[in-house]
Amino acid sequence: MDLLTARQLWTLDSVWLNTAQYGIPPRCAHQVLGRAMEAWRTGTGDPADWGAAAAEARRRFAALVGSTPADVAQGTTTSQLVGMVAGSLPDGARVVVPEGDYTSAVFPWMAQADRGVRVRVVPLAGLADAVDDGTDVVAFSLVQSATGEVSPVKDVLSAAARHGALTVTDATQAAGWLPMDATRFDAVVCSAYKWLMAPRGLAYAHLSPRLRSRLRPISAGPAAAVDPMGSFYTSRMELADDARRFDVAPNWFAAVAAAESMRVLQEVGPEAVRTHNVALADRFLDRLGLPPAGSPIVTVAVPGAGERLRAAGVRAAERDGRTRLAFHLYSTEDHADLAAKALS
Repeated sequence: MDLLTARQLWTLDSVWLNTAQYGIPPRCAHQVLGRAMEAWRTGTGDPADWGAAAAEARRRFAALVGSTPADVAQGTTTSQLVGMVAGSLPDGARVVVPEGDYTSAVFPWMAQADRGVRVRVVPLAGLADAVDDGTDVVAFSLVQSATGEVSPVKDVLSAAARHGALTVTDATQAAGWLPMDATRFDAVVCSAYKWLMAPRGLAYAHLSPRLRSRLRPISAGPAAAVDPMGSFYTSRMELADDARRFDVAPNWFAAVAAAESMRVLQEVGPEAVRTHNVALADRFLDRLGLPPAGSPIVTVAVPGAGERLRAAGVRAAERDGRTRLAFHLYSTEDHADLAAKALS
């Protein structure tokens, strides 16, 4: 699917430059969700169909991030999945995180303080240098939510490998536009309601085999069992032998839409999505006389920016004292120019 064809899948009543807050579904995703909701309302829905859609969504997420379905667990939020990893750390573990990162990638580690888990906060630019032989985990967002800055992944992964530290990254602001290889990390966690354009309440985690051997399936229920349908009423716990052992019950309706949204992303292709999104963000910055950022998430410090954008019909967000804009597949050159004009 080319970009022009994909663009026809959206009909918006605003200039939505706020995907870093939540993504807008393509028409096909909204339609399948509507059919599922109607089947629910009328009592004609089959959970087996919704479960099949959840399995398809898992497969599509795995393909988008360079993983395999067997290595992907299904959850509800980033903090829930990161919390599972944090809760499995040994007492006294040491974790390094970057300053200013999104709290869903930070708080779960800090919540283990009563077990002696210590969290060291350092500037993002110095994250790799902060990893040493005493570091058990280095955790960071692949793309920073507040600024859109892409983290120094290569340096961090190299430092973690030298010192034997686990790597846990939050890809919520990256998956869907930034091509990646999840197998380079021990864990890649992602909420699906932003760049993957799903309803809220669905998240995924690529979990490497080396990490899975250390994790406790603290939320295990039927969804985590070898035979989910045969495990509703048993005291004999037999869990799946792959990442599904860390699943929670699927969010059927979010997954129905997610499968379609991610199909569109796959058909367009990650490289094409990145090229489109970043080009628009850089075009916006250029119109303001600012240097390119190399990210579809950009921020500006312009007095009254939020009000000026709203008056022009542009939807953006205020984050950390700056105005944040985020460009995705449904964004156009006209949108970038309109936003820049409003702030000029």
